[in-house]
Amino acid sequence: MKFQKLSDNGRIEISSYLKEYIIDHKFNNLRIYVGCDSHNKGEFTTYVTTVVIHVGDTGCHVLFQKEKVKRINDLWSRLWNEVEKSVQLALYLRENGINIHNIDLDLNDDEQYASNKLVSAATGYVHSLGIKPRIKPDLLPAVSAADNLSKSI
Repeated sequence: MKFQKLSDNGRIEISSYLKEYIIDHKFNNLRIYVGCDSHNKGEFTTYVTTVVIHVGDTGCHVLFQKEKVKRINDLWSRLWNEVEKSVQLALYLRENGINIHNIDLDLNDDEQYASNKLVSAATGYVHSLGIKPRIKPDLLPAVSAADNLSKSI
């Protein structure tokens, strides 16, 4: 699965890159976050799926994959695709020997937000795979990075 490094836009194969990164930084208390966000602009919906590696107290390393598709106006479909892309990535990494303990979902527990309607289905789906979902209002580094990238790329 091809991704890019935010630092230099270098292209990488995500699982082999992460394996090497984990070995090289094994004493740095690494945490790995996976997430996805999307935005509609013009005729297109842009999805950005991210892996954020939190390195101890020194900061984060962001890896991302961008995909443009024909505009998806249905909010439920667009948000569910974000869930699917995050899950697909987490399962791919698991199959390649990298455990992801949680997935950041761009959904909100607060009923005033439209994304709240997907919380139960999405968190149940992620839990059923043995992965812990995290949602807003928690701090979600992978979704935050994806949000910024989907707006700027």
